[in-house]
Amino acid sequence: MVSRSKPNIIITGTPGVGKTSLCETLIDTTDLQHLSVNRIAKERDCHEGWDEAMKSWIVDEDKLLDAIEAEIDKGGCLIDWHACDLFPEGWIDLVIVLRSDSTVLYDRLTARNYSGPKLQENMDAEIMEVLLAEARDAFDEEIVIELRSNNSEDMENNVSRIEAWIEQWKQDHGGAAVWADYQG
Repeated sequence: MVSRSKPNIIITGTPGVGKTSLCETLIDTTDLQHLSVNRIAKERDCHEGWDEAMKSWIVDEDKLLDAIEAEIDKGGCLIDWHACDLFPEGWIDLVIVLRSDSTVLYDRLTARNYSGPKLQENMDAEIMEVLLAEARDAFDEEIVIELRSNNSEDMENNVSRIEAWIEQWKQDHGGAAVWADYQG
């Protein structure tokens, strides 16, 4: 039985699908806090250095988990990162995997100046549904939800659905909120 009064939610997906935008919108409309793994890795020294080829921090997963454990135990966290399988299953109440159409994602990534291997790796991951498969392998299928994130209408729908799920979860104090009830 979950002893938290607020749920912990992972917002995951390929870079460029809108994870951070969704989290920032949700923290404005809910009482949850945004835990950006990229920011935490840098600010709390939970990394093994900078990967120049991929232009990203090499996250030390053990240090990261230790750094956020107290916050997770309290509940009310929106965890924003492109991976989810490192988080203990007991920490997480809902896993949202954002997905975007290839053409939309390509345009977003090139606007961020992604190119070469970094662009190709992220496009391949989205096309091959790598992060969705990782989420389904790591967590109970009942809590893994795939949502489209191509435009502002998708964002508004996703925010409404997640807000409704959060409110139901709070009322149930850890009871299993059924995602199908919030499909709008």
